[in-house]
Amino acid sequence: MQSSVLMRILAAVAGALALFMALAFAGILLFQFRYLGRIYPGVSVGGVDLSGVRRTQAAELLRGEMTYPTTGSIVLSHGGQSWDFTPSELGLTLDAEASAEAAYKVGRDTLFGLRWLRQIQVWQQGEALQPVYVLDGRAAQLALDTIGWQINQPVKEASLGVVNGEVISEAGQVGRSLDVQAAVNELEALFRTFQSGEIQLVMVERKPQVLDVQAQADLARRILSEPIILDIAGRINGDPGPWTLDQAAVADMLSIQRVEVDGVVTYQVGLDAVRLRAILEPLAPTLVREPENARFIFNDETRQLEAIQPSINGRRLLVEESIQAINQQLGEGRHTVALAFDQHAPEVPDTATGADLGITELVVEQTTYFYGSSEGRIQNIQTAGGRFHGLLVAPGEVFSMVANIGDISLDSGFTEAWIIYGDRTIKGVGGGVCQVSTTLFRAAFFGGFPIVERYSHSYRVYYYELAASGAVNSNLAGLDATVYAPIVDFKFQNDTPYWLLMEVYVNPGARSITWKFYSTSDGRQVEWDTSGLQNVTDPLEPVYEESDELGAGEVKQVDWAVEGADVVVTRKVIRDGVVLYDDVFATHYEPWATVCQYGPGTRNYPPKPNQQDTYSCKRVVTGN
Repeated sequence: MQSSVLMRILAAVAGALALFMALAFAGILLFQFRYLGRIYPGVSVGGVDLSGVRRTQAAELLRGEMTYPTTGSIVLSHGGQSWDFTPSELGLTLDAEASAEAAYKVGRDTLFGLRWLRQIQVWQQGEALQPVYVLDGRAAQLALDTIGWQINQPVKEASLGVVNGEVISEAGQVGRSLDVQAAVNELEALFRTFQSGEIQLVMVERKPQVLDVQAQADLARRILSEPIILDIAGRINGDPGPWTLDQAAVADMLSIQRVEVDGVVTYQVGLDAVRLRAILEPLAPTLVREPENARFIFNDETRQLEAIQPSINGRRLLVEESIQAINQQLGEGRHTVALAFDQHAPEVPDTATGADLGITELVVEQTTYFYGSSEGRIQNIQTAGGRFHGLLVAPGEVFSMVANIGDISLDSGFTEAWIIYGDRTIKGVGGGVCQVSTTLFRAAFFGGFPIVERYSHSYRVYYYELAASGAVNSNLAGLDATVYAPIVDFKFQNDTPYWLLMEVYVNPGARSITWKFYSTSDGRQVEWDTSGLQNVTDPLEPVYEESDELGAGEVKQVDWAVEGADVVVTRKVIRDGVVLYDDVFATHYEPWATVCQYGPGTRNYPPKPNQQDTYSCKRVVTGN
C-alpha cells in the first residue's frame, strides 16, 4: 500500500514538472514571437530606450533623439579669441543605421541555444550601447587650418646679405603655430562624451635657428675689404696665373648660406661655389699635367728594359677642394689663397724593370708595306707610329688607338694625304694613319689578343694587301683596320697578367712599318683562315667632274676603281688545347669608281661611254 502511494506522488510531481516545462517553452515562444523584427527589451543607445522598437524604425527614432552633432557646441579658444562650431561642422555625424543594427543584434549574437538566457539578462539588467558616430577628419583639419591662418606667426630667421657692396643684417623673430594634432586629439576625446565643451588651443613656439649674425657680418666685411688673388702653391715655369678678383667681383660672388654644423645652425660666409666653379672649371684643363708612364724599348741582347722617355708625375686641379680651400683661407683672413691639386705619380716609373712588369720576350711581330706612298703619307705614318713607340699596355687594359694617338693636325706633325671620306677618296690631314692601325690590328690578331673594336675600310686599299715583294696578296684582304678620330677606333685587350710593351719601327726606305709586342708568352697559339675574295663585283662606272682648279686640257685622276668583294677571316686562339677565342671577321668591300676631274673647256670631256677607261682617266677610243 505504501508503494502505491509513493508511485502516485511521483506521478503527480512528474506531471507538474512537465506542465511547467510546457508553460515555460510556450512562454519563450510567445516572447520570441512578440519581438520578431523588434529590438529586445532593455536595450538603449545613447540613453534612448529602443525596447520593442521595430528594427526599421530604430534608426529614425535615433536621428530624432540624438541631436548632439547638430545642436552641440564646441568652442575653440586661444588668447582671447574663440571660434564656435557644432560637432557636425567639425566632421562628426551619427550613423543611425549602424547604431540601430547594433541594438537589434543584442540577444541575437550568441549561440541559438543560449540566446533566451541572454535576452532575459538584457531584459532584467539592461544593455546601454554607445551610438555609432563617424568622424571626417578633413572637416576638423580645414577648420583648424582656418584658425591657424589667423593666429600662426612664422619664424623669422636672422638675415645677412650684401646690397650694393654693403653688408646688411637683420634680427630674427620667434614663431608660433597651432598644434593641430593636439587639437584633433582633444576634439576626439570630447566627442566621445557627447557633451558640448571648450577646448583651449595649444600653440607651439619655435625660436629662430639663428639670432646673432654679428660675427658673420664682420667676416663678410673683411672679405670685401680688398681684392682676392688665386694662386698656385709651388708654381713652376710655364704655370698660368695668378688670377685677381677685384672687390666688385668679390661682392657679386659673396655667398651667405645657412648651414648646420654639429646640430647648430649658423650662417656661412664665403664665395659662391657656383661662381667659383665657373672660374675654376675653365682653368682646370690648362693646369693639368697628366702622369705619363715611362717609355721603354726591350734590349733583345740583354733582355732588359731601357727607358727612352722618363715618367712624368701628374697634377690635376681639384675644383671642389679648391672651392673649400679658398673659403677656408678667406675665413682665416687671407686674401691671397692657394688652389688645391691632386698630385699623383704614374703607374710605371722609369726605374721599372722587365721583371717588375712581366716583360721578358717578344711575343708577336707584324710588318705591313706601303710601296707607292706619297711623301705626305709616309710622313703621317712616321708621325703616327712614333706616338705608340715604347708605350705600355697594362694587364687587363683595353687599348684604344684613338685615345693614344693624340692630336692629328698640321700643328702636331701631320700633313695632307689621301683619306677615305664618305664615298670619296680625298686629300685630308693624317692620310696614312690607317697603315699604322692596320699593322696594330695584325699584331693583336696574330698575337691572339681579343679584338674589342675594329672597322674595315669601305673599299679594298692595295697598300694593305702588299707582300714584302711588293706584289698584291689577296689573302691579306680582310685584315685591315681603319681609324678616324674620334669616331672610328681600333681597340684590343691585353687579357694576360703581364704588361705589354709596344715598339713601332717605320722604315721609309723599305716602305715598311713593323709593330712588336713584348711581354711574357702564356703559350697561346693562333690558327686562322680566310675565305679569299668572294662575291667579287665590277668597279662602278667612272665619274667625270669639271673642276675650276684645272685648266683647259688638264685631266686629273682623284679616285681609283676597285672591285667589290666579301671576305671572311676566321681565327682560333688556343692554349693548352683549350679554345680561348673563336672569332669571325666578316668584311664587305664596296666596289669603287674611278673619279676624273678635268678643266673647263677640255676637249672630248667627259668622254662618251665607249671611250671611257674603267681604271684610269685615259680616253680609250673603241668606236667612232
